[in-house]
Amino acid sequence: MDQAQLRGWLALIRVPGLGPGRARRLLERFGEPAAVLDAGVPAWQAAGLSEALCKGLAQPDWAGVDLDLAWLAESVSAAPAAARSLITFRDPRFPPLLAEIAQAPLALFAMGDPDLLRLPQLAVVGARTASAQGMENAQAFAAELARRGLTITSGLALGIDSAAHRGALAADGLTIAVCGNGLDRVYPARNRELAHAIAARGLLLSEFPVGVPPLPEHFPRRNRIISGLALGVLVVEAARESGSLITARLAGEQGREVFAIPGSIHNPLARGSHALIREGAKLVETVDDILSELAPQLPAARARLGVGAAAGTNPAESNGESAGESVGDPDQARVLQALGFETLALDHLVGRLGLPVERISAALLTLELAGQVSAGPGDTFTRLQRT
Repeated sequence: MDQAQLRGWLALIRVPGLGPGRARRLLERFGEPAAVLDAGVPAWQAAGLSEALCKGLAQPDWAGVDLDLAWLAESVSAAPAAARSLITFRDPRFPPLLAEIAQAPLALFAMGDPDLLRLPQLAVVGARTASAQGMENAQAFAAELARRGLTITSGLALGIDSAAHRGALAADGLTIAVCGNGLDRVYPARNRELAHAIAARGLLLSEFPVGVPPLPEHFPRRNRIISGLALGVLVVEAARESGSLITARLAGEQGREVFAIPGSIHNPLARGSHALIREGAKLVETVDDILSELAPQLPAARARLGVGAAAGTNPAESNGESAGESVGDPDQARVLQALGFETLALDHLVGRLGLPVERISAALLTLELAGQVSAGPGDTFTRLQRT
């Protein structure tokens, strides 16, 4: 978009109290942000806006807009992967899954590679004051899920969030951090180095403009984006009163899968996970528990995301190896051998291999993410020729 359009979007984003839902309705009524800002008080009142909102539209925060423009224009020649952008809900790069949720953000400030928004994601969340075992679980699960081709999404908080991001990066995988403040600062400050690594190798996101501090009320808003971006949410460790449970609740409301890792009955940080499991979340002991649940959703999810069968491949494929070959997974090798180059239904594969359906589904998901298998109608699968 040109500079004038960009200024209009940034000014609209900065109107106090406007909110994404009301802003969308104004855009439907008037067209472009500049037209909304030029409409005038009688038109705004006719649209049902309060006196305070009319005042906000009449006096845009142009000084704040200039700060946003300066941030967006700041040179990133030393780190081109950490490019900065504003992705509005009308931008083709705006994530389709997120666009489906209630009160989807008007726009996202991004730092890094926005193409990650079109890849299948799993959110990994949990306690800030996590146990050593919880941290190990978060890092290990995130690393293996990233190796299997899923992008790991979390909130850059201390504890489980940080461990999940680090696990994905350690596996040379992809990760997205959604922040509860403007991207001109890192919160918490202890995660500065981690945030820089994510910007260089993944993506930082926020709906908040430059200069907005990390206020407590921002984090539930951030959480709806974390769950809205993903196919599902994995809660690694959470107390009964936890922001992670808000994310899980939002995921359920958004029609996403909810997974939880159980813990010791003596660990207060396991009680939130146990409560989720009692309420219907899937109990998770291995990565395959997650992949088998997501496998049937993948074709429809890919259609909504607008990506091809080979998108989201494992970064290990850069040396010419598939995701399955790079981890030496015997189930994947057996599935490929059983498929040959026929088109087979899932139940046929189960009968041919004699393996549990969960293991076969997990192997098929990984192979599809790696571009070695294509899913078809009626739970059918075809092995793809490698070039």
